[in-house]
Amino acid sequence: MSSSAPLLAIEDLSVAFHQEGRTNIAVDHVSLSVNKGETLAVVGESGSGKSVTALSCVRLLNYPAASHPSGRILFKGRDMLTLPPKELQTVRGNDITMIFQEPMTSLNPLHKVEKQVGEILRRHRGLSDRAARERTLELLHAVGIREPEKRLGSYPHQLSGGQRQRVMIAMALANEPDLLIADEPTTALDVTVQAQILALLKEIQAREGMAMLFITHDLGIVRKIADRVAVMTDGKVVETGPTEQVFTNPTHAYTRHLLAAEPKGRAPEPNPNAPIVVETKDLKVWFPVKRGLMRRTVDHIKAVDGIDLTVRKGETLGVVGESGSGKTTLGFAILRLIASEGRIVFMGDAIDSRSWGTMRPLRSKMQIVFQDPYGSLSPRMSIGEIIAEGLKVHTDMNAKERDDAVVKALVEVGLDPATRSRYPHEFSGGQRQRIAIARALVLEPDFIMLDEPTSALDRSVQAQVVDLLRDVQKRHDLTFLFISHDLQVVRALANEVIVMRGGKVVERGATRDIFDAPKTDYTRALMAAALNHEQAPTGVVAD
Repeated sequence: MSSSAPLLAIEDLSVAFHQEGRTNIAVDHVSLSVNKGETLAVVGESGSGKSVTALSCVRLLNYPAASHPSGRILFKGRDMLTLPPKELQTVRGNDITMIFQEPMTSLNPLHKVEKQVGEILRRHRGLSDRAARERTLELLHAVGIREPEKRLGSYPHQLSGGQRQRVMIAMALANEPDLLIADEPTTALDVTVQAQILALLKEIQAREGMAMLFITHDLGIVRKIADRVAVMTDGKVVETGPTEQVFTNPTHAYTRHLLAAEPKGRAPEPNPNAPIVVETKDLKVWFPVKRGLMRRTVDHIKAVDGIDLTVRKGETLGVVGESGSGKTTLGFAILRLIASEGRIVFMGDAIDSRSWGTMRPLRSKMQIVFQDPYGSLSPRMSIGEIIAEGLKVHTDMNAKERDDAVVKALVEVGLDPATRSRYPHEFSGGQRQRIAIARALVLEPDFIMLDEPTSALDRSVQAQVVDLLRDVQKRHDLTFLFISHDLQVVRALANEVIVMRGGKVVERGATRDIFDAPKTDYTRALMAAALNHEQAPTGVVAD
């Protein structure tokens, strides 16, 4: 490869998916290049072809269901699409590494953090077990995991979404690659840790001369990290150019649409006399830390530490805070999906003392929409079967009645009922999240926990989902517990907000008061980082 040639050159690339006699073109004659030490950001809405383009660079698409009708991908002058398998394996992990969008489905659920990071170091760098352990600790600390020694023995399900994403980043950076493909690398991270991770990536890039192909829907991040931008829609690149030029003088109508898109509107004033749907008193979730041969409990991780809250019918309570602050654990405890201490009252019924079996009749009235819209949908079931599954468990409907209910739910979330025989992988991230919302709505619940439901979605689709949630809430008088690190989305949807840090509530109040006049230094710093794109809170490490 000559010194003037780009490190990565995508030339006239097309990607087609073949299934059941149908062929869909996901990427249509795309040409892009990334130079050594440069960051190219690829932006666009869900389904635009961004991730498919990135996956093609390391041949991680599902063959023969996927094919490349045209084009080539040159990395250091070698065509990745024709590279022999043995050479391809050498390039992967050494020269090119990748951070995936959905860490829970990318990390091995059966292996601890130490093994997953250390395996890369032993296999590609030939490090001893001791050296691999030391390097793993360095990497975990570098990506912002507090007390990494305590996390070496953790499995992925024992980490928060943000912690899992940071483990993925540590694995990707372990071998100091020439090219890092980052597919939504900060999706699960709050704004303060985003700042830390972006600073870390830029530091490594400057030191090692590493190039980055950065896939994201967050245009604020693009402006901070990218040298150039490529805008994609419907599988095509519609605009490319230097970042500042594209942001200040976009030439394509779609680019202007992306730059203008954000969640709008505000939640209506709550009714102070509405009946209470959910109430907690001194709610605690402490996870024991066991050590030694006898596995004695030597400490506790206080994920939720004495929280009181009240949510009334038709209201949305926003729960914000950094990754690992206890937001999701709080929601799981309220739904009785994990063990807890303290009082939990649902619709006037104290459920904290109920057995798992006696909770079952209430499950249809307490639903959840998960953070990961792909991992929460079974890949072996059609979306019609996924949405109808709860009806089979909780109702006496026959097959025709269930199908009618599925059709109604899909229409309500803006999806074509004719697609109900398709499978989750055939839908974009935004469409999958609508499917997850339909699954929750079909049982006509009173209360829905929304766990980061827009974090994996681009801004324009986020706005659509917020409008959808606001609409179905008004139509059905639903009560939401809305967990998010995206404060702009919370501001558009929540009536009241609690701010969590280290398992405790540090501030609570009406949404307008929290955003316009925060009382604590921590909340002020969090708001500044999120809404004004200022520096992250000093000394904050989010775990």
